[in-house]
Formats: sequence, C-alpha cells, structure tokens
Amino acid sequence: MEEDSTGTNTTRINLSEEVKLNDALMRVIGIPFFGVIIPNVSGLLEGLTVHDIRYWLAYPYFILLSAAIWHGNRYLMFRTRRRFTWFDKPVEKLILLFTNNVFFTSPLTIAWLCLWYRWAGFEKVNWNTILVVTLINIICVLFVIHIYETVFMLKEQQNEQLQNAKLLRAKAEAELEALKNQIDPHFMFNSLNSLSHLINVDTKLALKFTENLADIYRYILNQKERSLVLLEEELIFTQKYIALLGIRFGKALHISRNFSHEDEKNYLIPPVSVFVAFENVVKHNEFSERTPLKVEMKIQNDVLVISNEKKIKKNIRHSSGIGLKNLNERFKIIAEKSIAVNQDGENFGVSLPLMKINT
Repeated sequence: MEEDSTGTNTTRINLSEEVKLNDALMRVIGIPFFGVIIPNVSGLLEGLTVHDIRYWLAYPYFILLSAAIWHGNRYLMFRTRRRFTWFDKPVEKLILLFTNNVFFTSPLTIAWLCLWYRWAGFEKVNWNTILVVTLINIICVLFVIHIYETVFMLKEQQNEQLQNAKLLRAKAEAELEALKNQIDPHFMFNSLNSLSHLINVDTKLALKFTENLADIYRYILNQKERSLVLLEEELIFTQKYIALLGIRFGKALHISRNFSHEDEKNYLIPPVSVFVAFENVVKHNEFSERTPLKVEMKIQNDVLVISNEKKIKKNIRHSSGIGLKNLNERFKIIAEKSIAVNQDGENFGVSLPLMKINT
C-alpha cells in the first residue's frame, strides 16, 4: 500500500511483472546428460576404449559443447520471447525459434566436431557421424525449448492468476474504503439539530450530548482501518449511541438484549454495523415517550438479529436505502456473506452474520 498526494491509501500493482524462471537445476542436470549420452549413441567415441586417455577427455569436451549449445539457444529463446508471444504472433515465433536453433546449433556442432576429429588424431573426419550428431543436437534443442516454453506458459498462467487475485483484492479494499466513507450524514444532521436545541434548553444535557457524540465519532474514526471488531466492542459503542438517543428522545426506545455477555466475546463483526442497523430504525420509525418503540437484539445460529415494531414515519421522504445497501456490500466484501432484511405487516428485522472466533 502506498499513500498518494491526498493522503489516501492506494494499492499499486505492477501488471507487467516479467515471469522469472529459475532453471539452474535443469541446466546442471541437462548439460552433462546430453554431453555424455549423445557422443555414446552417435558413434563419436567409436575406436576409443576406456584405456585411452582421449576417451576420458572426450566427455568434458562434449559437455562443454553441450553447455555452449544450451546457453546459446537459451539466450536466443529469451530474446525471441521479448519480441513475440504465442498469443499475438505464434507463426513468427515458431519460425524464429526454429531458425535460431538451426543456424546456431548446426555451425557450432560441425565446427566443434571437426576440431574433435583433428585434436583426437583421427585419420579423417567422419561426415556421416557429424550429420547424425548435428541432427540429434537440433532435435534435442527443440525438445528442451519446448520444455522451457511449457514451463514459461505455466508460470505466466500462475502469474496472471496471482495478478488477478491482487486486482480483486485491491478492488475489494478500494470498495470497502469507499463504503466506510459513506456513513449516512443523516445521523450527523439530526445530532447537530438536537444539540442546537439542547444548548438553548439545557446546557448540562447539551454538554453530555456533545461528549457522547464525540465518543461515537472517535470510535468510527478509530475503526476505519479495521475490517472486524469484537461484538463486545461494537455493543459497547452501540450503548453510547443508545445513550445519545436517550438524550434526544427520552424513554421513547425500549431495547432488549436476549443473549449473554459471554456470547459477545465469541464473535466478530464489521465495525459500525450495529450502529447502522439502529440508525435505520430511528430514521424510518415514529416514536415518542407516549408511544415508545420496542427494539429486540438476539443471536440465532451465529446471526445477530435486530428487530423492531413498524411505526413508519408519515412524513418521511422516499428512502434510497443507501445505509443497508452499504452495510450489505461491506459484509459481502469482509465476511463473504450478505445481510438479510425481514419484514411483515408489524415487524422489521435486520440479520447480521457473525464470524465465530475459533477457540
């Protein structure tokens, strides 16, 4: 994560990461293997016995040839990869790989073997053997290049999957950050209006209201960097919000909790989610001390259910539902679960999935 000039956390992903291949072990095994096998199967050592020093010197000589052919074609293959891929220009790439192989491997093999016949003291150069070895080398190089290209394609596929995963994670983080910054301003506007009224009516109560309001927003700001909090923490914060509502509405809200304090310690929940559910209740229902609103909280099957009587405000404007939509998106990103909204003629309920702590 990096911070931009506005102070906002942003995730930067390098989408053009070059696939790196560690082929050291492959070369350590492959080069001596071909340097030993090919001279034996092609007849290059014909006429030499194990008692002849030239027999033993032949192996490092041909292993050196194997190394030169391997590394030379490896270099040419990497150069070709920078110019063409199998997806945009497969024919051109195939032709270039084959041409590089033939016009590098053939002259090098012929020259190396001619020097071998002269250095080893043979009476004449066996051109039939040289032709056989050259063809074997070309076929072996094609085989090794095929292995390289297959490994590269697998690595590229893994790299693409990793990049896609990083992109999805970055997208989710960005969406979550945006959702966290979309707390409905309805609560702030109502709170400031209530505070303005209390200042004129009861300054002590206004001071208490201000302190509770500050605690609420301190919690909201402190939790912006966290995806999950203990249900216990969330309910302590919610209690401050309920106290604030008590100052605003008196005893107009009757709230019951049908679970133990031990249950609160066993679950995690996205921060400020219970607050949003309660704010939705306050926003859409009509209530007073004469006609209080009953709200019930209970835990069922690892789900926190917040339900209330329906006393819809008569003069409420058309709601966009942004609060619960926002909350649902946050749950889908963080918990990979959706909230549930249940309502009938008399009751309205919001079910918030809880994440159980493994003990």
